[in-house]
Amino acid sequence: MQKLLAYPLTLLYQIFFGLTLLVFHPIQWVCYNVFGYHAHKASVSLLNLSLMRCTHILGTTYTFKNPHHIPIERPLIIVANHQSMHDIPPIIWNMRDHHPKFVSKKELGKGIPSVSYNLRKGGSALIDRKNTKQALVEIAKLGRYIEEHNRCAVIFPEGTRSRTGHTKPFKTMGLKILVKNAPSALIVPITIDNSWKMLRYGKFPSGIGNHLTFTVHEPIEVKQNLDEVIAQTEKAIVSELTSFRTPL
Repeated sequence: MQKLLAYPLTLLYQIFFGLTLLVFHPIQWVCYNVFGYHAHKASVSLLNLSLMRCTHILGTTYTFKNPHHIPIERPLIIVANHQSMHDIPPIIWNMRDHHPKFVSKKELGKGIPSVSYNLRKGGSALIDRKNTKQALVEIAKLGRYIEEHNRCAVIFPEGTRSRTGHTKPFKTMGLKILVKNAPSALIVPITIDNSWKMLRYGKFPSGIGNHLTFTVHEPIEVKQNLDEVIAQTEKAIVSELTSFRTPL
Protein backbone atom coordinates (compact mmCIF):
# COMPACT_ATOMS: atom_id res chain seq x y z
CA MET A 1 0.00 0.00 0.00
CA GLN A 2 2.83 2.37 0.88
CA LYS A 3 4.59 1.70 -2.42
CA LEU A 4 1.32 2.28 -4.31
CA LEU A 5 0.91 5.67 -2.63
CA ALA A 6 4.53 6.48 -3.45
CA TYR A 7 3.86 6.60 -7.21
CA PRO A 8 1.62 9.72 -7.36
CA LEU A 9 3.58 11.43 -4.58
CA THR A 10 6.84 10.84 -6.44
CA LEU A 11 5.41 12.30 -9.64
CA LEU A 12 4.32 15.41 -7.75
CA TYR A 13 7.69 15.61 -6.00
CA GLN A 14 9.62 15.33 -9.26
CA ILE A 15 7.59 18.17 -10.79
CA PHE A 16 8.41 20.49 -7.89
CA PHE A 17 12.01 19.28 -7.75
CA GLY A 18 12.52 19.98 -11.45
CA LEU A 19 10.83 23.38 -11.27
CA THR A 20 13.04 24.35 -8.33
CA LEU A 21 16.19 23.52 -10.29
CA LEU A 22 14.94 25.44 -13.32
CA VAL A 23 13.93 28.53 -11.31
CA PHE A 24 17.19 28.73 -9.37
CA HIS A 25 19.47 28.26 -12.38
CA PRO A 26 19.03 31.84 -13.74
CA ILE A 27 18.96 33.17 -10.18
CA GLN A 28 22.39 31.62 -9.60
CA TRP A 29 23.68 33.00 -12.88
CA VAL A 30 22.60 36.55 -12.02
CA CYS A 31 23.91 36.31 -8.47
CA TYR A 32 27.30 35.00 -9.60
CA ASN A 33 27.84 37.24 -12.62
CA VAL A 34 26.30 40.46 -11.30
CA PHE A 35 26.68 40.41 -7.52
CA GLY A 36 29.58 38.02 -6.95
CA TYR A 37 30.51 35.11 -4.73
CA HIS A 38 28.49 35.89 -1.59
CA ALA A 39 25.25 36.47 -3.47
CA HIS A 40 25.79 33.24 -5.39
CA LYS A 41 26.47 31.37 -2.16
CA ALA A 42 23.25 32.73 -0.63
CA SER A 43 21.26 31.61 -3.68
CA VAL A 44 22.75 28.11 -3.40
CA SER A 45 21.80 27.93 0.27
CA LEU A 46 18.20 28.88 -0.55
CA LEU A 47 18.16 26.42 -3.45
CA ASN A 48 19.06 23.57 -1.13
CA LEU A 49 16.54 24.62 1.50
CA SER A 50 13.92 24.59 -1.26
CA LEU A 51 14.99 21.11 -2.40
CA MET A 52 14.54 19.88 1.16
CA ARG A 53 11.08 21.43 1.27
CA CYS A 54 10.20 19.57 -1.94
CA THR A 55 10.82 16.24 -0.19
CA HIS A 56 8.10 17.08 2.35
CA ILE A 57 5.71 16.03 -0.43
CA LEU A 58 7.08 12.52 0.16
CA GLY A 59 6.53 12.83 3.90
CA THR A 60 10.25 13.26 4.51
CA THR A 61 11.37 14.88 7.76
CA TYR A 62 14.85 15.88 8.90
CA THR A 63 16.79 16.11 12.12
CA PHE A 64 20.18 17.82 12.00
CA LYS A 65 21.96 17.41 15.34
CA ASN A 66 24.94 19.68 15.88
CA PRO A 67 25.64 20.29 19.59
CA HIS A 68 29.19 21.49 18.97
CA HIS A 69 30.61 24.96 18.54
CA ILE A 70 32.40 24.78 15.21
CA PRO A 71 34.53 27.83 14.44
CA ILE A 72 33.96 29.74 11.22
CA GLU A 73 37.46 31.23 11.30
CA ARG A 74 39.10 27.89 10.46
CA PRO A 75 38.84 25.60 7.44
CA LEU A 76 36.84 22.41 7.90
CA ILE A 77 36.86 19.02 6.25
CA ILE A 78 33.46 17.36 6.64
CA VAL A 79 33.71 13.59 6.33
CA ALA A 80 30.41 11.74 5.95
CA ASN A 81 28.97 8.43 4.89
CA HIS A 82 26.97 8.56 1.66
CA GLN A 83 23.51 7.07 1.13
CA SER A 84 21.73 9.12 -1.55
CA MET A 85 21.56 12.48 -3.32
CA HIS A 86 19.37 13.59 -0.41
CA ASP A 87 22.52 13.71 1.76
CA ILE A 88 23.66 16.94 0.16
CA PRO A 89 20.98 19.67 0.61
CA PRO A 90 20.80 19.34 4.44
CA ILE A 91 24.59 19.68 4.69
CA ILE A 92 24.65 22.74 2.43
CA TRP A 93 21.78 24.39 4.30
CA ASN A 94 22.69 23.55 7.89
CA MET A 95 26.43 24.13 7.44
CA ARG A 96 25.97 27.21 5.24
CA ASP A 97 27.99 29.47 7.56
CA HIS A 98 31.03 27.35 6.68
CA HIS A 99 30.62 27.60 2.87
CA PRO A 100 30.63 23.85 2.04
CA LYS A 101 32.28 22.72 -1.20
CA PHE A 102 32.10 19.15 -2.45
CA VAL A 103 34.38 16.54 -3.94
CA SER A 104 32.11 15.37 -6.77
CA LYS A 105 32.39 13.24 -9.88
CA LYS A 106 32.91 15.33 -12.99
CA GLU A 107 29.79 13.96 -14.71
CA LEU A 108 27.65 16.06 -12.35
CA GLY A 109 29.35 19.23 -13.62
CA LYS A 110 27.20 19.39 -16.74
CA GLY A 111 23.62 18.81 -17.79
CA ILE A 112 21.80 19.34 -14.48
CA PRO A 113 20.17 22.77 -14.03
CA SER A 114 21.38 24.62 -10.90
CA VAL A 115 23.40 21.65 -9.61
CA SER A 116 25.99 21.61 -12.40
CA TYR A 117 26.32 25.39 -12.38
CA ASN A 118 27.00 25.46 -8.66
CA LEU A 119 29.57 22.67 -8.88
CA ARG A 120 31.43 24.50 -11.65
CA LYS A 121 31.25 28.02 -10.19
CA GLY A 122 30.94 27.48 -6.45
CA GLY A 123 34.42 26.14 -5.73
CA SER A 124 33.83 22.39 -5.63
CA ALA A 125 36.27 19.79 -6.99
CA LEU A 126 35.08 17.89 -10.05
CA ILE A 127 37.07 14.69 -10.33
CA ASP A 128 37.45 12.02 -12.99
CA ARG A 129 37.26 8.75 -11.10
CA LYS A 130 39.04 7.00 -13.98
CA ASN A 131 41.95 9.47 -13.89
CA THR A 132 43.67 9.30 -10.52
CA LYS A 133 46.19 12.04 -11.30
CA GLN A 134 43.47 14.53 -12.33
CA ALA A 135 41.39 13.65 -9.27
CA LEU A 136 44.23 14.19 -6.82
CA VAL A 137 45.20 17.50 -8.46
CA GLU A 138 41.62 18.80 -8.12
CA ILE A 139 41.32 17.63 -4.52
CA ALA A 140 44.63 19.28 -3.65
CA LYS A 141 43.40 22.50 -5.25
CA LEU A 142 40.25 22.35 -3.11
CA GLY A 143 42.36 21.81 0.01
CA ARG A 144 44.44 24.91 -0.73
CA TYR A 145 41.27 26.89 -1.42
CA ILE A 146 39.62 26.10 1.92
CA GLU A 147 42.90 26.73 3.73
CA GLU A 148 43.20 30.18 2.18
CA HIS A 149 39.57 31.23 2.63
CA ASN A 150 38.59 29.36 5.85
CA ARG A 151 35.90 27.40 4.07
CA CYS A 152 34.70 23.83 4.15
CA ALA A 153 35.31 20.78 1.98
CA VAL A 154 32.86 17.88 2.07
CA ILE A 155 34.07 14.43 1.10
CA PHE A 156 32.34 11.04 1.04
CA PRO A 157 35.25 8.59 1.44
CA GLU A 158 33.15 5.56 0.50
CA GLY A 159 33.31 6.87 -3.06
CA THR A 160 29.84 5.64 -4.01
CA ARG A 161 26.45 5.62 -2.29
CA SER A 162 25.43 2.80 0.01
CA ARG A 163 22.09 1.39 -1.12
CA THR A 164 21.45 -0.50 2.12
CA GLY A 165 22.56 1.89 4.85
CA HIS A 166 25.67 -0.19 5.58
CA THR A 167 28.87 1.75 5.13
CA LYS A 168 31.55 0.67 2.70
CA PRO A 169 35.29 0.74 3.46
CA PHE A 170 36.71 4.26 3.35
CA LYS A 171 39.02 5.18 0.49
CA THR A 172 41.44 7.43 2.31
CA MET A 173 43.68 8.93 -0.39
CA GLY A 174 41.42 11.90 -1.19
CA LEU A 175 40.97 12.74 2.48
CA LYS A 176 44.72 12.58 3.05
CA ILE A 177 45.32 14.95 0.13
CA LEU A 178 42.79 17.42 1.57
CA VAL A 179 44.45 17.32 4.99
CA LYS A 180 47.92 17.78 3.47
CA ASN A 181 46.79 20.88 1.59
CA ALA A 182 44.67 22.31 4.40
CA PRO A 183 46.92 21.67 7.43
CA SER A 184 44.96 23.91 9.81
CA ALA A 185 41.59 22.28 9.02
CA LEU A 186 39.43 20.56 11.59
CA ILE A 187 37.90 17.25 10.58
CA VAL A 188 34.15 17.15 11.25
CA PRO A 189 32.56 13.68 11.02
CA ILE A 190 28.86 13.56 10.12
CA THR A 191 26.68 10.46 10.26
CA ILE A 192 23.86 10.36 7.71
CA ASP A 193 21.13 7.83 8.51
CA ASN A 194 18.02 6.65 6.65
CA SER A 195 18.74 8.63 3.49
CA TRP A 196 19.10 5.34 1.62
CA LYS A 197 15.41 4.62 2.27
CA MET A 198 14.50 7.39 -0.15
CA LEU A 199 15.70 4.99 -2.88
CA ARG A 200 14.44 1.75 -1.36
CA TYR A 201 12.40 1.02 -4.52
CA GLY A 202 15.12 2.16 -6.90
CA LYS A 203 14.93 5.41 -8.84
CA PHE A 204 11.13 5.30 -9.05
CA PRO A 205 9.08 5.61 -6.98
CA SER A 206 10.82 7.36 -4.09
CA GLY A 207 10.50 6.03 -0.57
CA ILE A 208 7.94 7.93 1.49
CA GLY A 209 7.53 8.79 5.16
CA ASN A 210 11.23 8.70 6.02
CA HIS A 211 12.98 10.51 8.85
CA LEU A 212 16.54 11.44 7.84
CA THR A 213 19.01 12.20 10.60
CA PHE A 214 22.33 14.01 10.39
CA THR A 215 24.58 13.79 13.44
CA VAL A 216 27.57 16.11 13.66
CA HIS A 217 30.33 14.67 15.83
CA GLU A 218 32.94 16.53 17.82
CA PRO A 219 35.54 18.11 15.52
CA ILE A 220 38.91 16.36 15.46
CA GLU A 221 42.25 18.14 15.47
CA VAL A 222 44.80 16.55 13.17
CA LYS A 223 47.66 16.42 15.66
CA GLN A 224 48.31 12.70 15.66
CA ASN A 225 48.98 10.01 13.09
CA LEU A 226 46.64 10.68 10.16
CA ASP A 227 45.67 7.02 9.80
CA GLU A 228 44.57 7.05 13.45
CA VAL A 229 42.55 10.23 12.86
CA ILE A 230 40.82 8.65 9.86
CA ALA A 231 40.07 5.49 11.88
CA GLN A 232 38.64 7.67 14.68
CA THR A 233 36.54 9.56 12.14
CA GLU A 234 35.17 6.37 10.59
CA LYS A 235 34.38 4.93 14.02
CA ALA A 236 32.44 8.06 14.98
CA ILE A 237 30.39 7.96 11.78
CA VAL A 238 29.51 4.26 12.09
CA SER A 239 28.61 4.62 15.78
CA GLU A 240 25.41 6.55 15.02
CA LEU A 241 24.11 4.35 12.22
CA THR A 242 21.01 2.26 12.86
CA SER A 243 22.44 -0.26 10.37
CA PHE A 244 25.90 -1.48 11.22
CA ARG A 245 28.72 -1.81 8.78
CA THR A 246 28.93 -4.88 6.59
CA PRO A 247 31.96 -7.06 7.51
CA LEU A 248 34.93 -6.59 5.16
